[in-house]
Amino acid sequence: MSGKGSNKEETFSFKCPSCEKGVITIDTTDYDLPDGDKMLIIKFTCDQCNYHKNDVIPMTTRMDSGIMTLKIVDESDLKSKIYRSPTGKLEIPELELIVEPGPRADFYYTNVEGVLFRFEEAVSIYKNNLEKNDPQFNEIEEILGNLKKAINGKLKFTLKISDPGGGSYIIPQDPSRYTFQKLNSDELEEG
Repeated sequence: MSGKGSNKEETFSFKCPSCEKGVITIDTTDYDLPDGDKMLIIKFTCDQCNYHKNDVIPMTTRMDSGIMTLKIVDESDLKSKIYRSPTGKLEIPELELIVEPGPRADFYYTNVEGVLFRFEEAVSIYKNNLEKNDPQFNEIEEILGNLKKAINGKLKFTLKISDPGGGSYIIPQDPSRYTFQKLNSDELEEG
């Protein structure tokens, strides 16, 4: 990621959630991306146990609630930017993979390839907790194989974000493969 940023550091005296002894330091960086987007990068670090957590919050977010759909046709589409807010549901229907929103959901800013890597890691962890004779084992192996194909640009698929709260967005490499359907007030109440 290339761009420029400015750092600020503030120390707060609240206990570390991990060791409950240390003090959390919060570093923030306002970051300008080459394409004009701005983001705030926040890093939380404990002075005792080195607990750390990073968060990325876009400053140029689109606030329309709706359903964003991106058709991934070739390897160049994997570089399309994805921002998922905590209220966004992200899914790849062809692979039956879904990230649901929830009270502990994080913001994340990545590209399609980064989303695939997140899914690959989560599915691998799930697989490693299965017994080899589990009926789901072969199905999980197939999903991992399809994820590898997708990561290598060898599988066409759809990435969809449904966000009734707004704030999620997709910046496609090829705008002809992107659609946005604004949600009306009736659909917001149903969701």
